[in-house]
Amino acid sequence: MADERGAELLRGGGGSHRATFLELFLDVVFVFAFTRVSQRLIDDVTAGGGRLPLELTQTLVLLLALWMVWSLTAWATSHYDPERPPIQAVMVGSMFGSLVMAVSVPAAYGPHGLSFAAGYVAIQLGRSIYLTVALRRHSQRHLSGRILVWSGVSAVFWLGGGLVGDDARLLCWAVALVIDYVGVVIGWPVPRLGRAAATAWTVTGEHLAERYQQFTIIALGEMIFVAGVGFSGSDFTLLRWIALVDAFATTVLLWRIYFHRAGSVLAEAVAQARQPARLGQSATWTHLTMIAGIVTTAVGYEVAISEPGGHADVVRVAAIVGGPALFVVGRSRFEYEVFGRVSLSRLVGLLLLVLGVPLLSRLPLIGMAVGVTAVLTGMAVADALRARGRPPERPASPM
Repeated sequence: MADERGAELLRGGGGSHRATFLELFLDVVFVFAFTRVSQRLIDDVTAGGGRLPLELTQTLVLLLALWMVWSLTAWATSHYDPERPPIQAVMVGSMFGSLVMAVSVPAAYGPHGLSFAAGYVAIQLGRSIYLTVALRRHSQRHLSGRILVWSGVSAVFWLGGGLVGDDARLLCWAVALVIDYVGVVIGWPVPRLGRAAATAWTVTGEHLAERYQQFTIIALGEMIFVAGVGFSGSDFTLLRWIALVDAFATTVLLWRIYFHRAGSVLAEAVAQARQPARLGQSATWTHLTMIAGIVTTAVGYEVAISEPGGHADVVRVAAIVGGPALFVVGRSRFEYEVFGRVSLSRLVGLLLLVLGVPLLSRLPLIGMAVGVTAVLTGMAVADALRARGRPPERPASPM
């Protein structure tokens, strides 16, 4: 009887595999969280100074923590039935914990460090404890039990980091993140139970793919939000209008490049894969790379809007050119995961972005941004020409 009650929490063969409204509600919190991360990056870039590399590393740690929360929640709702009240309770708890983390981001390395860490730990430990108890004696409880052990170890560093000074806090949180991410990669091994193989996660391909697609849209929407806020708070000069149009065009191009075939057939690729969970796990890292690229691009274009005729220093080049380049790297890997190959346009575009840095860095910020947009436009046009007159390519994942 206890096994049957625990099995009720798992996704069955029936029912909708689409994302629920509560999951979309959770994403709203992450829209806010992303704006906080972007604002931190903008402050870092505009302030400059000798501590810039350290401050950028601090912000990266916060982004990785938020991604860990979202990705594990997405995997949980793909493995468990999000229509069940216990799973909905997990999602509501994750939603509030994510909100606590988001509001703490601006001063996470100051007075709000403990609240950021407490929000993260509450989500990770709370989810695992709740599921371990709710699953009763079902065999799947060992999966949440493994995660609970690893989350308990990392919690020591998260909470300890929230109680110490800024530099020591970064070290503690970096160690905690390494523990959490290594646990995901190697399957959270614990004594006697061993590790959980990727096949232990029975994921719903359509649902998991839709969650990745939605999060990518969130990141792109946040890019428009950052550009719009930056523009509305400045004088409406001609150069700033050009920068705003260019930022919008870049956002549309990133959307187009992501969804052109690979992004649109991800659900089918996961469903057809011999090991769907393995493909889903690999897609987690590629989407993390693309999301980081989009967030960085948003920062670069906000700076270009506020200072269109500004000087292109190393940090601004890294944001305006490096962000799209990072996105293309992730998108290239994503294409391989879905089709087993990488388009020539991806490689040529990435090469142009990298080799074009010496030339682009000589231009004002608006010129650099337009140059990057031109490369992305060429990539999107090449995709359209390659697909013209041909039947839609079907996924052929090597995984």
